[in-house]
Amino acid sequence: MGRNSDTRDRLVEAAIDLIYARSFGAVGVQEICARARVQKGSFYHFFRSKQELAMAAIDVLWQRLQVEVFDPAFADDVPPLERIARFFTLSARFQRNQAKVSGHVLGCPFGNLALEMSTQDEVIRGRVDAVFRLAERRIEQALEAALADGSAPHIDPPSAARAVFAFMEGALLMAKTRNDAKAVSTLGRSALALLTAGGKQSARAG
Repeated sequence: MGRNSDTRDRLVEAAIDLIYARSFGAVGVQEICARARVQKGSFYHFFRSKQELAMAAIDVLWQRLQVEVFDPAFADDVPPLERIARFFTLSARFQRNQAKVSGHVLGCPFGNLALEMSTQDEVIRGRVDAVFRLAERRIEQALEAALADGSAPHIDPPSAARAVFAFMEGALLMAKTRNDAKAVSTLGRSALALLTAGGKQSARAG
C-alpha cells in the first residue's frame, strides 16, 4: 500500500512540475510517467486520464500554496491591510523560488491552466474557478477586518477582494512575461494604494 501511495504521489508531482513549467497540452502521459519513474500501466491504475491527474495536481498544488503563501500571508499577527501587502510579498518569493528551479518565472499555475484550458475542458475550468474563489475568500476576510477596524472604511469587501485577486493575477502574468518576480511585489503596493484611495478621496471631499 505504501509503494502504491508513493507511485501516485510521484505521478502527481511529475504532473505539477511538467504542466506548470510548460502547459497541459504540451505534456503527455508517457513523459509524466518517465518523469515519475513509473510504468504507463501504473498511471492508469491510479488515473483514468490526464484530466483526472490534472485535477489531483490542482488540489495538491492548492494545498501547497495555502501552506507557503496564503496561511502565512493572512495570519492575524499584523493589521489587515498589511496582510494584503504580505500576500504580494510571499507570492513574489514563491515565484523567485520557482525560477531558481526552472530558470524562468512561471506565473500563476492556476491562471496558466485557466488561460489554456477554460474553453477546452469544463471540468478543469470549474476546478480552477473553485480555487480562485477560495483565494478570493481569503482576501475578502482580510478586507472585512480592514473595514471593521477603519483602515479601509469605504470598501465593499467582496468586490474589493475580486479586484485585488484580479490585480494579483495580472501582476503574475506581467512577472512571467518580463521574467521578473519583482513585478509582483511592486504592484502589490499599487493594490494597497487603490484600496485606501477611496477613503482619502472622501476625506478631501469632506
